[in-house]
Amino acid sequence: MRTLLLALVLAPVLVVVAGWGTRARAEPVDLELVLAVDSSASVDYIEFNLQLEGLAYAFRDPDLIAAIGNGQYGAIAVTLMEWASTDRQQRVLPWTRIASAADAAAFADRIDRSPRQIQTGATSISSAIRFAERLFADNGFEGTRRTIDLSGDGYNNQGEALAAARAAVLASGITINALAIENQVLGLGDYFEDQLIGGVGAFVIRADSYRDYLGKIRRKLLREIQAPPMS
Repeated sequence: MRTLLLALVLAPVLVVVAGWGTRARAEPVDLELVLAVDSSASVDYIEFNLQLEGLAYAFRDPDLIAAIGNGQYGAIAVTLMEWASTDRQQRVLPWTRIASAADAAAFADRIDRSPRQIQTGATSISSAIRFAERLFADNGFEGTRRTIDLSGDGYNNQGEALAAARAAVLASGITINALAIENQVLGLGDYFEDQLIGGVGAFVIRADSYRDYLGKIRRKLLREIQAPPMS
């Protein structure tokens, strides 16, 4: 009986210790980053491929690799997702640790080989950031910062109000940045500024077209990887 009582007393302690052990195994990185690319009906196949081309180009850039190496841990964790309607979000690439030029090149190669998963749909930015938020849970990494990097070419037109979704995501300590592709909607960057971005050092970058996106996504990633200055 005494043995049974002792086991019952120690069981909660063992569970807690096991939980600590699980969290301790999460690998430290400077940044956990979700790349969320627009795959809605307004994005044709050429435009979609330009998004992937821009991302792959950026991860092969020596300046980006140097920026990763300059962090406290010299590593980031990245995943790639597509988004469209409220019920159309898809993680395309799993969480990947990048700490060297070889890691970055391998990730860029995987982006190059990634077929489009979502063929069409509405523009539910609110559902996209909610889905992206869930990707951080139990991903095996513990980042100093967590960021959603969303690219899009239109207003939120389906699902939850964007302001409500943004508030919920920001409450979990995640930063939301945006790249506004203004090929169809002039002033989209202002909308993203007012309604979407938030968190420490949050910002919007504007691209005039999907072709312009090729260079702008590199700038955006460099800015995200470099830790924001402390005020």
